[in-house]
Amino acid sequence: AELLKRYRSLRVYLDACVKCGACTDKCHFFLGTGDPKNMPVARQDLLRCVYRRHFTLAGRLFPRLVGARDLDADLLEEWYRYFHQCSQCRRCSVFCPFGIDTAEISMAAREILDEIGVGEKYCNEIIGKVHTVGNNLGLPAPALANTLEGLEEDVKEDTGVDVRFPLDVQGAEVLLIAPSADFFAEPHVDGLIGYAKVFHQAGISWTLSSYASEAANFALFIGNYAQMRKVALRIRKAAIDLGVRRIIVGECGHAWRVAYSFWNTLAGPFDFLDPPLPHTAAHRRIHLRSDPQGMIKLDKEANDHMKLTFHDSCNVARATRMGDEAGGTIRAA
Repeated sequence: AELLKRYRSLRVYLDACVKCGACTDKCHFFLGTGDPKNMPVARQDLLRCVYRRHFTLAGRLFPRLVGARDLDADLLEEWYRYFHQCSQCRRCSVFCPFGIDTAEISMAAREILDEIGVGEKYCNEIIGKVHTVGNNLGLPAPALANTLEGLEEDVKEDTGVDVRFPLDVQGAEVLLIAPSADFFAEPHVDGLIGYAKVFHQAGISWTLSSYASEAANFALFIGNYAQMRKVALRIRKAAIDLGVRRIIVGECGHAWRVAYSFWNTLAGPFDFLDPPLPHTAAHRRIHLRSDPQGMIKLDKEANDHMKLTFHDSCNVARATRMGDEAGGTIRAA
């Protein structure tokens, strides 16, 4: 009942489906597993049947006739299995004639699961590390500093250029919030090295934070908005303490979706940051807009031998409306 009051769209989505089947083959989990309950409409029905049982007259009077069910142990097990198989890509909603958002229904179910103590163990462990250490990996500040020093040495050896990977620098223009996998895991670390090279070449002062060294917000995966807010507030505090003028989010689709869609309401306002660029932005957007003097020179001929396929991320393109920036960067290179 609380969710129906909080999310008016949820009731609309649960009532509007006409079982037309337009979404059935649009889910990659259904295509990959062949499990009919992974069809978006079937996944919705796992919550819809409980909604009908308690919040519709027909469901209260004639539950079997309208497919209404109580939330018992068997159904709860199905909730856990199938609602966590939704990646929130929203591809099904594109093909639905009513625009029913299965992702929102899945998140509502996950919120209920988390509220009754049936959350994902992995995600909850990860979130605990962010609260105590600052990142998903539990990487403490001394280890992070040592890692960044090693990256400086690697880039120097590879390019002959002194490219800095600054940490906890007061008064820097930009606070970079990157996923902690970027600190050492292949190929993610190449992303962090790329950010540093762009900042260096563009002459932008920047810093990472040992207090908030994680872009990913795993509270999104379990539907816990209180935890999502707590993680976002950690980033806000780091930005205020360091006195930065802008926050840039590294390459992580879910991290950018949380920043774009939720930060202002969860942890805002971010009015202590500078306009005119977006107060919080993905790195590729800043890359395109912060180089009016053409300081970053790209040699297209050096990449003529490469054939590139680019996947428009569902979280970056569909969920946060960045459809052109990546293509423009690729064409320029």
